[in-house]
Amino acid sequence: MVPRVLMVLHSETSTAGRIGHMLAEKGFALDIRRPCLGDELPGTLEGHAGAVIFGGPMSANDPDDWIAREIDWIGVALREEKPFLGVCLGAQMLSKQLGGSVGPHADGLVEIGYYPLTPTEEGHIHGPWPAHVYHWHREGLTLPAGAVRLATGETFENQAFRYGRNAYGIQFHPEVTRLTMHRWGVIGAHRFVLPNAQDSRAHLEANLLHDQAVKHWLSRFLDHWLAAGG
Repeated sequence: MVPRVLMVLHSETSTAGRIGHMLAEKGFALDIRRPCLGDELPGTLEGHAGAVIFGGPMSANDPDDWIAREIDWIGVALREEKPFLGVCLGAQMLSKQLGGSVGPHADGLVEIGYYPLTPTEEGHIHGPWPAHVYHWHREGLTLPAGAVRLATGETFENQAFRYGRNAYGIQFHPEVTRLTMHRWGVIGAHRFVLPNAQDSRAHLEANLLHDQAVKHWLSRFLDHWLAAGG
């Protein structure tokens, strides 16, 4: 039986991107759910090798019932010690599930584009890390009690963390392909005027410089992440 990985997405048109492509190449089937559109999340991950919650334009602080249910559902993965990965919004949901908080930068700064990433001493096991990674967010997260910081950034300190053996949160977007970057640059162009945001041309130019390092890092990370669930 082909092992499945749960993919939690937050719009009708969103995809699992490069993470989905890589998992498929590594022999996993993708179980795609969209709770924001009414899809139910499984009561157990016994039939899954792991779970990924992706990003989205909403906030982990929004009052929608499905957001609260999704944050609460992360407890299933944590209790069963299944590999869990939260990407951007998913990382912020993980932080909230663990008692952390999510909110804007004190000076109103955002990260939209490529920004430097610095691994911590504890994060070197997942290296070598890319020097710059792609972001698209206005809020950051606090490091929950008991979590280990793996990477930091200049604008938002908490860029990657681990909780327990195999629950991870990353604030950046290694799953984004150049095609998705073009799409986001059109539908999200109004955000380029926000403080510290980069424009679409800067995104695409930096992608040529940094994307290969991101791709290599992500493949190694996914192997390590899923092996932790064995």
